[in-house]
Amino acid sequence: MMPELKNTPPEKKKRTFFDWFKYKWSNDPLFSILIALIIMVILQTLTLGFDYNSVGEWFQTWINNWINILRNNAGIGIVALGMTFVIMTGGIDLAVGSTLVITGAFSMYLLDTGSQGILGAIGVTGLPAIILTIIMVLGFGYLLGALIGVTVTKGMVPPFIATLGAMMIFRSVTQHFAQGYNTTVPMEFLQISSFKMGNLMIMPIIYWAVIAAILYYVSKRTTFGRQIIAVGSNERAAMLSGINVNKVKLRVYALMGLLVSIAAIIQVSRIGSMDFSNAGRGMEMDAIAAAVVGGTNMLGGRGFILGTVYGMLIIAVMNNLLNLFGVPPFLREAFKGLIVIVAVLLQRKEKGA
Repeated sequence: MMPELKNTPPEKKKRTFFDWFKYKWSNDPLFSILIALIIMVILQTLTLGFDYNSVGEWFQTWINNWINILRNNAGIGIVALGMTFVIMTGGIDLAVGSTLVITGAFSMYLLDTGSQGILGAIGVTGLPAIILTIIMVLGFGYLLGALIGVTVTKGMVPPFIATLGAMMIFRSVTQHFAQGYNTTVPMEFLQISSFKMGNLMIMPIIYWAVIAAILYYVSKRTTFGRQIIAVGSNERAAMLSGINVNKVKLRVYALMGLLVSIAAIIQVSRIGSMDFSNAGRGMEMDAIAAAVVGGTNMLGGRGFILGTVYGMLIIAVMNNLLNLFGVPPFLREAFKGLIVIVAVLLQRKEKGA
């Protein structure tokens, strides 16, 4: 008998592809989410069909369809990235839709070329007005997020209640002051989202990708990213280890407000206006759904920026498929709710959670 075979440990035995796949599916959340996304992409491709005059025509149609999906979901995708950080701390933000509305309205008031334009009234126009508007809107969004953070930390109000109240306040105030308001946004401002690269309007997609890359680095390579995980995993243990828990939470909500203001700028620059009554409605649910489908634990302590990108793409492709199948709009939310419930049921719970 050959001793090298006799002493071979069991774990060194040859494993099949099925064994590897099963192990990855059970232990690597990003792997299972990616497989789900690949399946959705295949279904979408099959639904588009192959009845075209040439391969080039089919490929161009496929590319255009994907660009439309990504561009239409870039704003929500950016908000979902911030929601991932919020949920990782054990919190929630229901005010993102209303924050989008109030920051979007603020940008239009600043830029309006009519009699009600704030910057125009003081003689600031053109490119300086656009730059100043972007800075002020980002600062305003950051401030609103910080106010929510202060309410949660210093006021000790549960995140659900604090952001629910902010959701009602922000939209109500915006609708009151903006009722009957018609804006005229400068054409130069529209180039923020409408600028073409190779005849393709992909600027919102680029913004989304850049922000995702930055936040991925923050979550993986910075002290702030590690603190977010620590606070969500065990707040008391994080506090005892010297982490300023309240500061971390405040910064996360402030970052959320900043990201929503970016989404507001993208939306206003895409269509030149905003429906203050309906804009952003349901955005909080879409952002939460993308984060949860992407593997973020609703109990806090675990989340993946890349997973949230995958989750957003899964939901976006699902919406596109439902549209191609002719499913009534009111039933599409039911499918979205179902996929969120399934995602939560499939999450591997941490020991003792």
